[in-house]
Amino acid sequence: MQIEVLFFGIAKDITQRSSLNIEVESNTSVTQLQEKLASKFSNFEAIFEYAVAVNEAYADKDLVLNHGDIVAIIPPVSGG
Repeated sequence: MQIEVLFFGIAKDITQRSSLNIEVESNTSVTQLQEKLASKFSNFEAIFEYAVAVNEAYADKDLVLNHGDIVAIIPPVSGG
């Protein structure tokens, strides 16, 4: 099934893109997607903690994705 992943902040810098259409298997969880992204982008593990939103709502790691979902990778933001 096809989903779209949006990258923000340092995740955008690491992947060198703002979005990615990616094929995942049925019943893929957020955790499994995170593992797939870490294997696709070698520096992705440099982001220790980040939030994941699915269809504009923060998601638990065990949430199962559906075809057409839009997943946002939201790293922590710092500044002053």
